[in-house]
Amino acid sequence: MSASGQMMEIRVSELRQLFNVIDPSPFGERDLDPRAEDFIVAWSRDLPADAALGLRVHVDQPSGPADDAGALRDAIHRFFRQRSEGSRRDLRELFRRGRISLAIALAFLAISIVVGDRLAAHFQGGRLADVLREGFLIGGWVAMWRPLEVFLYDWWPIRAEARLFERLSAMPVSIEYTSAHRDGERANA
Repeated sequence: MSASGQMMEIRVSELRQLFNVIDPSPFGERDLDPRAEDFIVAWSRDLPADAALGLRVHVDQPSGPADDAGALRDAIHRFFRQRSEGSRRDLRELFRRGRISLAIALAFLAISIVVGDRLAAHFQGGRLADVLREGFLIGGWVAMWRPLEVFLYDWWPIRAEARLFERLSAMPVSIEYTSAHRDGERANA
């Protein structure tokens, strides 16, 4: 497997090598082989976000129907479209958990402030009162850590992944046969 420019090139003996062998689905509905998926995703991540992507598969042995390129294109597009939808679901779930965590953390922060202030008032301004009030305040702010992490940092890598999968679900796919049977024949999709 190699990448040249924006056209990624993969060489396999048979098309089925690109797909997960333990997936019982028909050919066009199978998941990509994890190694093939990792290669395609890693290659595309190295390119600028606006670069045109393309995939050319060099196949040593023709595998059957004359429309291999169309079937391969549809299978790859379907696979990455499903991955994009999965990433978007993950993002929605992350935001849902973030909202719940934020509500819990804000309630905990409010309770921590109230309890800290009451304890400080009970101990009448001594050192212990200051330590208790500050301890409860710090505890309340620590509870805010996870929701802030979700809304500031955790969401954007998932969104970038969904966008990448969308781009991969629309890239042109072509097959180039290298066997004597279809020597020089090229199928474009």
